[in-house]
Amino acid sequence: MLLDYGQQPINVTEAQELTVKRGTTFNQFIAVLESTDLIKDGWKLKWLVRLKPELAHIRSGLYEITPSDNIDSLLAKIVSGKEKSFGVTLLEGQTVKEWRQVLATQDKLVMQADVFQQILLENGDDSGLPEGKFFPDTYHYIAGSSEKALLNKSYLKMQLELDKAWQGRQEGLPLKSAYELLILASIIEKETGKASERPWIAAVFINRLRKGMRLQTDPTVIYGMGDRYNGNITRKDLRETTAFNTYRINGLPPTPIAAPSLAAIKAAAHPADVDYFYFVSRNDGSHVFSKTLTEHNRAVNKYQRNR
Repeated sequence: MLLDYGQQPINVTEAQELTVKRGTTFNQFIAVLESTDLIKDGWKLKWLVRLKPELAHIRSGLYEITPSDNIDSLLAKIVSGKEKSFGVTLLEGQTVKEWRQVLATQDKLVMQADVFQQILLENGDDSGLPEGKFFPDTYHYIAGSSEKALLNKSYLKMQLELDKAWQGRQEGLPLKSAYELLILASIIEKETGKASERPWIAAVFINRLRKGMRLQTDPTVIYGMGDRYNGNITRKDLRETTAFNTYRINGLPPTPIAAPSLAAIKAAAHPADVDYFYFVSRNDGSHVFSKTLTEHNRAVNKYQRNR
C-alpha cells in the first residue's frame, strides 16, 4: 500500500546532511533522494503526495537525516522547516579575542568584520569597548545564520541580566554604575576556581574598595600585559604601570577583563557578609581567606612558598 511506503526507512547508516535548495520542486527533491540512494521507488512518493498534497510544501534549508528516519519523518522535517541546528559555546572567563577565535571555527556561520563593535553601535553604545558586555552561554543557529544575530542575542541577554543584578544589588556597595559591577564580576570570574567561594571573593574586593586598598589581583595584570603574557607574572610585571595593573592603580580597572558568568554577576551584587581582606590559592581551586596581613602572609608561606 502507498500509505505504508511512508514507513520505509531512509537508506543511511549514520547521520548525514541534506540540502534542499531554494526553489526546488517536489519532483526535483525526489530526484535528489533517488540519485543519492536515500530512497528507492521514488514514483511511489509521487503517488503518496497525491494522497497527501500537504507533503509537497517542502522548505529550503539544511536538514539532518538519521538512521532512525523513515520517509514520513524526513518529510515532516522538511515540510515544517525543522533545519539542522548547530551550537557554539561562548565560555565565561574568556575574552572577546578568545571568543572571536571560537566563532571563526564554527561550521555554517556567516562571519562579519568588526561584529562586536557593530553590535555595540547598533544598541546605542559608542564606547568601542565590547569586553565583558556579552553573555556567555551556548547559542544555537541554523546554516547560513549570521554571527551578528547570534552575538546580538548574547549582548541583549547580558544587558538584561546586568540591569536586573544592578537594580537588585545589596545596599551601600562602593560601585557607581552597572558597568563597575560588570568589571568587578569579571575579576571575580577570573579569580574563582570553586563556585561556592564567589561571594567570599566578591566580599574581599568590596571590602578593599571600601577601605581604599588596591585590589592587587593577578588576572588584571595578565589582561593588561596582553600578548606579552607567557604563563608567568614576574615582579617586574607587578611593578609595571598599566591601566589594568591593580597593584599600581587605585580602584577598578577601566573595563572588564573577561565575560563574567551570571553567578559572578550575582556575587558582585551580593557579596558575602564577611570581613576578609585577603585570599590565597591552595592550588586546588580553593582559597584560604584572611582578615589581616599577618594571617595572609602565613597562608602565603604555607601554600605558595612551601615554608
